[in-house]
Amino acid sequence: MVVSVVLMGGSLGFCADGESSPDAHTVPAIDGNIGPCSVEFTVTDATNAPVYDAKIRVHIAYRFLSAHKLDLEVGTNVDGKARVSGLPEKVKEALHFKASQADRYGETFYNPAEGCTAKRAIVLKAEDKSGQP
Repeated sequence: MVVSVVLMGGSLGFCADGESSPDAHTVPAIDGNIGPCSVEFTVTDATNAPVYDAKIRVHIAYRFLSAHKLDLEVGTNVDGKARVSGLPEKVKEALHFKASQADRYGETFYNPAEGCTAKRAIVLKAEDKSGQP
């Protein structure tokens, strides 16, 4: 079974006439609903400036024989922040979060066994097209 859930660019709310627009500083969040753990991200560029609408993705294989799979994606707000919650307490390998925006890329790892709630910073850098490690 494969389940994919995507939340892009923050709030999904719609505004009718007379209503205020969504707060650009509200931290976008997505809930995997497979456990109590969570990670808060701050995504910046090489100059330490926050990156708006960077996509943070993770693929999770969980339960017996990793038979269940879940792909999650969330976009950052204007402060470069996003949150992923509902992550499992136990995983075979650390979760690999990949962030990207345009031609920039960054990544981080999170192992819930080291603490169920975590904060991670991801610095986006231009992708190396030369194929060099």
